[in-house]
Amino acid sequence: MHELSLASAIVEACDERACGTRVRRVCLLVGALSCVLPESLTFCFEVAAKGTALEGASLEIEMVPATSRCRDCGSAVLMREIFAACDCGSLNLEPPRGGNELRILSIEIEEAA
Repeated sequence: MHELSLASAIVEACDERACGTRVRRVCLLVGALSCVLPESLTFCFEVAAKGTALEGASLEIEMVPATSRCRDCGSAVLMREIFAACDCGSLNLEPPRGGNELRILSIEIEEAA
C-alpha cells in the first residue's frame, strides 16, 4: 500500500506550507495511470493527518486520464485505466501520454482569528 507513504508526504508538504495554521481542504491532481487508488489515498490521508494541522481536512482528488492513439483505426483514446481499449475494440494502442501526474493543486487554510 504505497498510498500511505504518498499520503504522509502530502500531509508533510501541506503542513509545512500551512505554518501551523489549520488546513481545511487539500486538492490533488492524480493521473489515471499513476497506480494510485483514490479510496486508499483518502483513507491513508486521514490516518497520516492525525495530530497535524491537517486533521479533519477534506481531500479532493481530480483524476486525469492519459491519452493515446489507436494503431488500428487512428482514433484518439482517453485512457482512464492502464488496460484501456479503443472504441473500435482494439487494444493496439500507442504508448500513453500523461496520466502519471501526482500533484498538490491547492490547500485551503483557516483564516487567522
